[in-house]
Amino acid sequence: MATPMATSKQVDKVVSGPAAEGFTRSLGLFQAVAINMTQICGIGPFVTIPLMVAVMGGPTALIGWVFGALLAITDGLVWAELGAAMPGAGGSYLYLREAFQYSTGRLMPFLFVWTAMIFIPLIMSTGVIGLVQYLGYYVPDLAPWQAHLISLGVVAAVVVALYREISSIGKLTTVLWSIMLVAVGGVIVASFSHFDAARAFRIPAGALRLDARFFTGLGAGLVIAIYDYLGYNTVAYMGDELRDPGRVMPRAIVYSILGMMAIYLCMNVGVLGAMPWQEIAGSKSVGSAVLERTWGKTPAQVFTALIIVTAFGSVFAGLLGGSRVPYNAARDRLFLPMFGRLHPRWRFPHVSLLVMAAITAVGSLFTLDAVINMLVAVMVLLQSIAQIAALTILRRRQPALRRPYRMVLYPLPSLVALVGWVYVYWASGKTPMLLALAWIAAGTVAFLFWARREKTWPFGPRVIREAYLIEPRNASEIS
Repeated sequence: MATPMATSKQVDKVVSGPAAEGFTRSLGLFQAVAINMTQICGIGPFVTIPLMVAVMGGPTALIGWVFGALLAITDGLVWAELGAAMPGAGGSYLYLREAFQYSTGRLMPFLFVWTAMIFIPLIMSTGVIGLVQYLGYYVPDLAPWQAHLISLGVVAAVVVALYREISSIGKLTTVLWSIMLVAVGGVIVASFSHFDAARAFRIPAGALRLDARFFTGLGAGLVIAIYDYLGYNTVAYMGDELRDPGRVMPRAIVYSILGMMAIYLCMNVGVLGAMPWQEIAGSKSVGSAVLERTWGKTPAQVFTALIIVTAFGSVFAGLLGGSRVPYNAARDRLFLPMFGRLHPRWRFPHVSLLVMAAITAVGSLFTLDAVINMLVAVMVLLQSIAQIAALTILRRRQPALRRPYRMVLYPLPSLVALVGWVYVYWASGKTPMLLALAWIAAGTVAFLFWARREKTWPFGPRVIREAYLIEPRNASEIS
């Protein structure tokens, strides 16, 4: 019920429980960690090791992975507190909605979904690019137009695979996850079977000199590293399906980051010890190169096929989950209505899927480093930095919010994460930075048209729903 206030803004405060209807809390800690680690890995390490080695100048690439893990852990603690306090389906969408409703109404959750429409498909584009790169191991003389045509065909194949009932998709996802584990394990075992420690840890002269060149390379390496760690927040989007989310979610986030850090370090150290770093930096399919050098041509061909399937699986899983983000927001009347449509027969968000697939297809036509820089620049502003602000706002605005997990040494980890994300944004490059700002500006214009149609702030009453507070507050307490 609307409550009159002394200001010109009208507040309709509705307190409700955090759980959404239709979900079963069936996932425990083991399953949550497995889901996170599967999303983190994907095709990432198979295609980014050469990029990291090139920008960091050899074995110093390991520094980039460690700094990436530090940023992921500190940011993961932000996700842990917010997710444990608001364990619903939606992740950042929920946190930004709850925190910024007091000042800008529905603008921030709208802009988050608007930017997610770009950075989620661009993450999938990297999987397509990686797939085509490894396909080049079999067909090394692909012309650019042929590679682009294959990229478009891969996206079309993913859409066809997703055009079915969710029950059959679940079985396919399990198979793809198993193949990914075999592919990663094969590269690690092969690299350590012919390991040269001197080669792996021989630092080039001057590589550790703390000058402008070092920090520029570290920034570029950190962009790549944080791209590879993306996915540690996956369970935050599944809060309604976790058992005891206040305990499970924080642990799943931290354990998955530490686990993937160990895997990434093993893989990177192994590859650096199996091949000269100059060859690694110039390789388009470093996993295949390591396998051929250590085990021979035939095993390399077999495992390359598994890596290609892994790349396909990362695109498949990403579009499967990503297409639900704008759908959920549209169903909540916080995004464009057309994205809330379900397929009449198979009951999945087909409009959202097709739009995201189209953006994925366009992104796959660019180079891998350009796509990574762009998606990171877009993601940082409306998810990472905004979410750190949301944590601070909610601590002040909703002190009575039940917080099963509180950030250790608050606010230090969030401040470290903030500095890291600002550094990553700067390191992404001038063009991605400007394009990210332009996309947000376009989203703001789209929001104004949508808000006028919906008669919401700034063209109507500001509606405040403190959905996760146990005890309601008087409207007069909200300023």
